Amino acid sequence: MPTPSIPPSDQATAAANALSRARDQSEQIKGAVAECAEDLSSVNSSLKEELAHQPLQAGLSDALAQNEAVEAKVQACADDLSTVTGALEIELQEREVLEHALAAAQAHEKSARHAAFHDALTALPNRVLFNDRLEHGLAQAKRHEWTLAVMFIDLDRFKDINDTHGHVVGDSVLQTIASRLTAVTRDEDTVSRHGGDEFLYLLLEIKQDVDAIAIAEKVRAALGEPCEVILNDVPLSVHVGCSIGIAMYPNDGLTAEALILSADRAMYQAKRNQSGYALASAVAS
Repeated sequence: MPTPSIPPSDQATAAANALSRARDQSEQIKGAVAECAEDLSSVNSSLKEELAHQPLQAGLSDALAQNEAVEAKVQACADDLSTVTGALEIELQEREVLEHALAAAQAHEKSARHAAFHDALTALPNRVLFNDRLEHGLAQAKRHEWTLAVMFIDLDRFKDINDTHGHVVGDSVLQTIASRLTAVTRDEDTVSRHGGDEFLYLLLEIKQDVDAIAIAEKVRAALGEPCEVILNDVPLSVHVGCSIGIAMYPNDGLTAEALILSADRAMYQAKRNQSGYALASAVAS
């Protein structure tokens, strides 16, 4: 079994934690060595005071000299440990700076990746992401002989709202519509802003037309509710509906482009007939 890879951010955190532990241990050792140096210095001071009041004894004098030598070495070790601890502290600070920079870079990358595949106004998947998921869905459908559907959704009366109340209200309505579409979208499906007031809805593993129609009716009911917006600090209730074209794979197209085109044609048929939705299979070529 291959060894699971550890993300760079986790590796950096582990290294910083190890470095922090090493710094703390170095601080503890430095304190213990400093205490030893103090104790030796105190002992040596006592010996010197005792020798000052007694006849010179060669053995005691040699012991004092050795003690003083040990004291010097211990003090040197304490100084070296202080230097090491300082270096560890600097490296830890530098690692913290690098960690913050890495976190900022990862957040920027995530934001840029999201922006590349999502609509700026509604945060829905954009055409690029929708087409990628549709292509993947088609590959799965061909392999397993599944049926899928593409719905082309166009808002009704949206131009009148823009012309009457302005683009600020129009944008607010689009955001409300996007939120409602997201709420009625199944986990395995994808809803996308195709552009302007047009949306695409990918339904995976749809068994028959009536299943797609049921979802289309649910979408129409959700989008038919009034949109409550604010214009110049005044609450405003506006109504939009939608027309939906439904194209089924494989009967209405074998490629992503063909399915979207078939759904688009069916949507215009629904708009002309004011029928709410239309199946591509019922639209004359």
